[in-house]
Amino acid sequence: MLEVATTVIIDYGMGNLRSVEKALAAVGGAPLVSGDPEVIRKSRNLILPGVGAFGDATENLRRSSAEGAIREAVNRGTPLLGLCLGLQLLFSESEEFGAHRGLDFIPGKVRRFYEPGLRVPHVGWNQIESLQADPLLKDIPEGSYFYFVHSYFVEPDNLRDAIGWTQYGRRFCSIARRGNVWGAQFHPEKSQDSGKQLLRNFLGIS
Repeated sequence: MLEVATTVIIDYGMGNLRSVEKALAAVGGAPLVSGDPEVIRKSRNLILPGVGAFGDATENLRRSSAEGAIREAVNRGTPLLGLCLGLQLLFSESEEFGAHRGLDFIPGKVRRFYEPGLRVPHVGWNQIESLQADPLLKDIPEGSYFYFVHSYFVEPDNLRDAIGWTQYGRRFCSIARRGNVWGAQFHPEKSQDSGKQLLRNFLGIS
């Protein structure tokens, strides 16, 4: 029987599920990896990881019936955190390999880095800056380093939805929030102490 206090890592066939699970357990969480819509609906909070292409990810979500369960949970106020591709899926649409519709929890678009001479994908450690006061960012100092691997970035329609920024060829939104939905472009599970603190903070949101 699923307890309400469970943190569910959404399994939709894409993402580094086990590394996220281990990182959450390391900071005191009791995570459960599941794609079961009923488990998702009953979760205390949700994490949407992701590695791969946006279009494949949205197709998997809809085919697995996870999308409807995620929407129900979010509409009830369940906290949701998207990681890497999971952040991008929270947005309205992506231009990756054509036009694809996202979950539209945060209005905006996903675009490819296009600056001439810029090495893409963006891989490695980089800083987050211009942090807004937010429970997800508690005790995370300005300029903290996180680990990134991505070729696309999110562009919120409303800049108030961007709570952290990073510089790579351009200044892009690396942490976003709207209501009870958060997203981070980096991999907190690979980001040592700063990543652990972010995950710990998310577990404390209710």
